[in-house]
Amino acid sequence: MNILVLNCGSSSIKYQLLEMATEPVLAAKGIVEKIGLPVGGFTHKTAGKAPIVKEESIPDHTAGINLLLKALTAPEYGVIGSLEEIDAVGHRIAHGGEYFTESTLINEDVIGKIRLCQELAPLHNPAHLKGIETILKVLPKVPQVAVFDTSFHQTLPPQAYIYGVPYEYYKKYGVRRYGFHGTSHKYVAEKACRILGWDIKEKKIITCHLGNGASITAIDKGKSIDTSMGFTPVAGLVMGTRCGDLDVGALLYICEKENFDSVKANELINKKSGIAGISELSSDFRELTAAAADGHKQAQLALDVFYYNIKKYIGSYTAVLNGVDLIIFTGGIGENNTAIRKLVCDGLAYLGLIFNNEANESARGVDAVLTKDHSKPTVMTVTTNEELVIAMDTLKLVQK
Repeated sequence: MNILVLNCGSSSIKYQLLEMATEPVLAAKGIVEKIGLPVGGFTHKTAGKAPIVKEESIPDHTAGINLLLKALTAPEYGVIGSLEEIDAVGHRIAHGGEYFTESTLINEDVIGKIRLCQELAPLHNPAHLKGIETILKVLPKVPQVAVFDTSFHQTLPPQAYIYGVPYEYYKKYGVRRYGFHGTSHKYVAEKACRILGWDIKEKKIITCHLGNGASITAIDKGKSIDTSMGFTPVAGLVMGTRCGDLDVGALLYICEKENFDSVKANELINKKSGIAGISELSSDFRELTAAAADGHKQAQLALDVFYYNIKKYIGSYTAVLNGVDLIIFTGGIGENNTAIRKLVCDGLAYLGLIFNNEANESARGVDAVLTKDHSKPTVMTVTTNEELVIAMDTLKLVQK
């Protein structure tokens, strides 16, 4: 079965076509970028062939999806003979509110509820809907599945998701902690337990999804019970350009001094803060590491803030879980940045954690145990694959 996975952003579309045989095979992947701008970008990759890179006008998401479908069927670099060979389409959906606790087949009711969540994810959900609606027009008979970033965290208890504001705002507007990156947190926790031969329902796990966007989740017996991102993805850890946890009073003070409206305030906390804002240099950890080595004090400070926050959340979630059996690092930074993993774990010796420096140094982009045999807890780096999770959920629901 061929499953097309779509991740439609506000101005981009990431896609993969996977052949879901005994072992899933990635047939093609790519990205459509700068949708709506005068000149858009398109990159298409297939196994064993040179990437196709184009620049052309891509006025909207419909044009972008038509472009990638044309590439998948192109005689010279395509991977399928016709669009009829696409058996199902899986969509990454940023926000499902309190409506969805798991992935679901898309129908009019599901579309309506995704639309109701647009106010909660104004940059993402409208783009996801454009992707769904385009597939309905182009491939009307092909089943579609929605896989939600938020659904894994719908098991949070009220004391973990309710904010300290008047309860009426939760009842009226749904203001609460939702959490994100749920697909990744669930996938790596289950994958790690399979590798270790553990029953996830017997374990206490902390998953650290570390990339330009970053979040940490406490998982008890396979269920998310707390997570660092909140009503929006801006909460929690200090990230590439997001501020993370911030005193609201400080934000109001800055807005008053700088005469910022809500649009400017949103841009500040999402695009101009975080590691980039602290360092006044970059949100790229490779650049920051190199600059810090050359004596750039703010670059070093940004790195220190980042790993300190990770360590702080691990400590607090260990308390929430009443212990921890497994700590997982995943995401672009979690899977590849050996220095960050070491800095975090060196501060966790009080948990009985015995770090294996040699294993850590050799583990980049692979699944590996980073602690010694007699360590309590175990620490791993586990590669995530959100597109594969979407494809697997899509396959499961379509076969049902």
